[in-house]
Amino acid sequence: MSDAPVGDEGDFEDDEVDEEAPDDDTGNRLVGAIPRNVVEYIARQIVDEPDAVVVEADEGRGRIDLRLHVAPDDMGKIIGKRGRVAQAIRSVVRAAGAREGVEASVDIVD
Repeated sequence: MSDAPVGDEGDFEDDEVDEEAPDDDTGNRLVGAIPRNVVEYIARQIVDEPDAVVVEADEGRGRIDLRLHVAPDDMGKIIGKRGRVAQAIRSVVRAAGAREGVEASVDIVD
């Protein structure tokens, strides 16, 4: 334990804030990592063969195009009735991309 009295604010006088550090927390992350991880997670939760889920990515200027591959027997589950599941996946991934500042799109391929 320290002998300094509790609430002694003098300990913080020498602390400096690095004003040149960027305000965002992007650091060394890959561009489009969040949308890619989101589509992979959602797909693995829906399908019967999660090990067959593969997500490929093409990056561009402020844009990421994701291609989702699943087992042939799982295509119906990923697409859903009238494409509603696929559209929901696209909406969530688009929102995840917006959070990261990139435009994200998802294509489901066989």
